[in-house]
Order: sequence, then C-alpha cells, then structure tokens
Amino acid sequence: MGSLSIWHWLIVLVIVMLVFGTKKIRNIGQDLGGAVKGFKDGMKESTAEKTAEPQQQQAGGHTLEGEIKEKVKS
Repeated sequence: MGSLSIWHWLIVLVIVMLVFGTKKIRNIGQDLGGAVKGFKDGMKESTAEKTAEPQQQQAGGHTLEGEIKEKVKS
C-alpha cells in the first residue's frame, strides 16, 4: 500500500494532461531540454577555457622571466 503502482502513475499522468494540456507540457519539455543543452554547452566552454589557460600562463611566465634576467644582467 505504501508504494505506487503503474496504475497510480498513469492516473496522475492523465490528470496532469487534463489540467495543463499537451501543448503546455510539450513547451515545458522543450524549455527544459534547451536549458539542459545550454548548461552542457557552458560546461564544455568552461572546460576548454581551463585547459587553454595554463598554456597561456606558461608562455607568459617564460617571457616575464627572460625580461627580468635581461634587466639584471644589464
């Protein structure tokens, strides 16, 4: 009695469809899917920026180090 069977879920689904309508439910699904896709794209961009960042810092560090050595030698 504590768990819900498939029939309970089907009745709930029918009630939700009657209350909201299939068009609204479809729009909500599309909005949710677009939000998830945007989140995944943002995570990919963030990961790409993190991997590119150390290479830029390393190149900048070598240049700065060379400039300091030249100034000390002069």
